[in-house]
Amino acid sequence: MQRSKIAGIGYYVPDHVYTNNDLARFMDTDDAWIQERTGIKERRFADRMGETTTTMGIEAAKIAIGRAGITPQDVDFIIFATLSPDYYFPGCGVLLQREMKMREIGALDIRNQCSGFVYALSVADQFIRTGMYKNVLVVGSEKHSFAMDFETRSRNVSVIFGDGAGAVVLQPAMEEGQGILSTHLHSDGAEAELLAMYYPGSHANKWLEGKPGFPNQELGGLFLTPEQLEQGAALPYMDGPAVFKKAVVKFPEVIKEALSANDLSPADIDLLVPHQANLRISQYVQQLLGLRDAQVFNNIQKYGNTTAASVPIALCEAWEAGLINDGDLVCLAAFGSGFTWGSALIRW
Repeated sequence: MQRSKIAGIGYYVPDHVYTNNDLARFMDTDDAWIQERTGIKERRFADRMGETTTTMGIEAAKIAIGRAGITPQDVDFIIFATLSPDYYFPGCGVLLQREMKMREIGALDIRNQCSGFVYALSVADQFIRTGMYKNVLVVGSEKHSFAMDFETRSRNVSVIFGDGAGAVVLQPAMEEGQGILSTHLHSDGAEAELLAMYYPGSHANKWLEGKPGFPNQELGGLFLTPEQLEQGAALPYMDGPAVFKKAVVKFPEVIKEALSANDLSPADIDLLVPHQANLRISQYVQQLLGLRDAQVFNNIQKYGNTTAASVPIALCEAWEAGLINDGDLVCLAAFGSGFTWGSALIRW
């Protein structure tokens, strides 16, 4: 089976920069508090009316497609990863296909939150390996700012996230040893409600009985009520310490799994590009694996956590900065809501 390679890569972030001090105008927080807990200094927020998850994804896709040396009409399949779609349905994949005037190709939407891009990359890799498609566009894009609550009650979540998009084009690898060596995907839904957005939903409280963060267990059964909106039921909920404890176990575990599958060790990694969830998580994983600073790329300081977009944005920035060269061993890893996690090992 033929391996796939990243033939083109691009990213897009909005112009609007919001520093920690900007957020402190709206909630009880400050720059030192945010940096100490997350490492984040600033993030980008999309234009409220002029930019969407799809439009940002399109901008990133244009760059990736151009760098791959193809046109939008050459794309055979679209995989779009996001947790913040333009509509509840349909997904962003078909909206991108429409706006970029592509052929009537398939479009698949991936809902694996922070792990979305790694999952999407793995799916695209299989399509290339089996020979079904030759040019697969993979997009990760998020517009978190439209759904976040900028009040003190939500500061543990709202200070973390930002907007942006990244994209890659996968093609068959022509050179021996080049391309995606392997991908590794996992999930464990036992504690799914520890990082979730409960409403709007159709669960009627089936899974929320006694769960932390659920505002009022007597209001269930409806898609979304005015009372639930007032109480914040439609806001994201995260048990930060619990997520941190799980992430620092699964991140290194899945990285080691990828290395072991290819008879490699952490010392062989030229660059680790982790999902930009929290700088403290990345630093812990780096220390655990014994990696040097030059072996790990982080940009959460500038963009915050852009979930499904964070890996391709970071990967593209690292490549543009000359930190990734032909023949380098690049490892991607992500952990997020679900819980889901995964890794991909790439010979550039």
